Formats: sequence, C-alpha cells, structure tokens
Amino acid sequence: MNSKGPEADDRVESAVMLARGVARLLARMGYQSLGEFRLKSGRRADVAGLDRKGRIVIVEIKRSLADFRADQKWPEYLDYCDSFYFATPKGFPDGVLPEDHGFILADRFGAEVVRPSATLPRLHASRRKEVTLRFALGAAGRLRGLLDP
Repeated sequence: MNSKGPEADDRVESAVMLARGVARLLARMGYQSLGEFRLKSGRRADVAGLDRKGRIVIVEIKRSLADFRADQKWPEYLDYCDSFYFATPKGFPDGVLPEDHGFILADRFGAEVVRPSATLPRLHASRRKEVTLRFALGAAGRLRGLLDP
C-alpha cells in the first residue's frame, strides 16, 4: 500500500488503467508506446508513442478537473512530439481542455480519439533523434528488466 493512503492508491490505479486504454488506442493507430516516458528535460510524459515513420505522440492523462488545473507542465511536452493529446475518463468536462490539442476519451479497456491533434511545428532532426534514442533505450531497458529482474 502507498504510504500516502488508499486514496493515493486509487488515483495511481486510475492513471495506470487510463494509460492502458490509451496504449491500446495508440497500438491501433500504429504506435508502440511507453508509459511514464522520461524526456531530456527531466519531465515524464504519461504515455509516449513512436510509429514506423518516426512520428512521436505524447498523451497527457488527466483524471479530473482538479488534476488538470493543478498540473500545468504539459506545454513543456510540445517541443518533444509531433502530436499531443489529453486523455480523460468519461465525465471529464472536456470544454476546459485547450481546443488546439487532441482529446482522447479513455478507460481501462480502450480509448477513442474525440478530437484529433493539431499539427505541431516539425521537430528538428537532432531533437527527433534524441527522443527516438531515448524511447528505444527506455524500451530495451524495460524489456531487460522483465527478462532479468
């Protein structure tokens, strides 16, 4: 159990379950994904995806309006991806989300794109390489950890 109490455990489980649904959607869209993806800036994106063409998507999960209002670090992710989405559970007041970014409705079983992501400025080649290498090394490290804990 989390030392912060059962409420904290519920919030973490909720985010993990939403991330699972988002990962399933990204797979259908042609992306391989990683949860809790650490960027060079030190920030951690909730879910990041990489497709065969090298396109990078970042999804920021917001479980509640309070979560959205309290956490305003998401603009920092825009410099690391080709498309950006917010993912929320059913019942989230989606009218508060910025309209120039994508919106995904998610649950533990799957997700659907409600609003597509606007096209972001093209990533510089060196930034794309850095994010892609970070993604590959992160995925390889996680796989190794599963094979040899």
